[in-house]
Amino acid sequence: MILLIRGGVVYAPARVGSASVLSLNGTVAVVGEVNPAALDSVGVDVDTLDAAGCIVTPGLIDPHVHLIGGSGEQGHGSATPEIAPGELIEAGVTTVVGCLGVDTTMKPMTTLVGKAKGLRAEGITAHVYSGGYNVPPATLMGSLRSDVMFVAEVIGAGEIAISDRRGTQPTTAELARVVADAYVGGLLSGKAGVTHFHVGDGRAGLKPLRELLDGYDVEPRCLYPSHVERTPDLLREAAAITAHGVFVDIDTVGNDLADALAAFTSASGDLTHLTISSDASITPPRQRLDQLRALRETRGWPVERWLPLVTTNVADVLKLPRKGHLAPGADADLLVLHEDTLALRHVVAQGRVLMRDGVMNTRDRILQDHSRRITIHADQT
Repeated sequence: MILLIRGGVVYAPARVGSASVLSLNGTVAVVGEVNPAALDSVGVDVDTLDAAGCIVTPGLIDPHVHLIGGSGEQGHGSATPEIAPGELIEAGVTTVVGCLGVDTTMKPMTTLVGKAKGLRAEGITAHVYSGGYNVPPATLMGSLRSDVMFVAEVIGAGEIAISDRRGTQPTTAELARVVADAYVGGLLSGKAGVTHFHVGDGRAGLKPLRELLDGYDVEPRCLYPSHVERTPDLLREAAAITAHGVFVDIDTVGNDLADALAAFTSASGDLTHLTISSDASITPPRQRLDQLRALRETRGWPVERWLPLVTTNVADVLKLPRKGHLAPGADADLLVLHEDTLALRHVVAQGRVLMRDGVMNTRDRILQDHSRRITIHADQT
């Protein structure tokens, strides 16, 4: 499998400039000058993607997606459907992390892990958090540590609910045990071992995490709260806690990414410790990419400023060293976007072309073998 991307301006995520990217068997081999004639002389087939008038970036990482659908909080008929592979591809997502929410009864860990395995079979790198809102967490093997150590897809705990009436109102000591179990599992398996927190709009805010940092021997980078854009006070708390080495996550459900980023930077938040997720379930994964595109037009943010928030920063907190950047030895996950509109032209995951010239090369497997036709039109207003 030899793939050559030619004629684009490369962001790795820092701006490299005009360069080609050569992928061998799903791994980036060269970012720089590549002589196509030399490749032809070897006598092997080379798949070439034209990137003229485009930028080339790492594939995006989405660290918080309800892959098997969200919890139905208006009764049994209100649960949202699972996320299809094509929805991730059209969002430029080549690596995704799935999570459970309020409902860990009808949406169990077995189903979530199975969904991740299915996405991997389609060419998308998929991981999951073990647990959900409740403490003790819902697990696959009876303990967080075992899940992290022995289930390939599990990289940590989450999304554990704090400051939310829908959570199980855990004590700080109970949270410390969850964090420690995930952390040790990560140490013993070489995984992230993070605890990903759902933060509600309750009055405690991030106080439970500050209590963990102040009262327990907790590694700051193992605390990873999400939804911190919910209120202005919470966003200021999140900006402050990044100074302690904690990564925080903003979601794009509310279509307020530009305002949230402005408030975060105004509060002196550390952009190297910020990530952006889609929290896709009710809203589609592509909503995140739409809002990222708008940052350049509405706020003057160049691509290289927001790109780390969905690539290298996520790879850092989740300990995915082959993801989120374009360099020799990295996984060949990359996007080719039209330079003027940032519309997707090509999507490549592990060297496999999933979208070519705006047309997806893959069709959800369930639709390949069955006569069902499934169409979901998301309201973008």
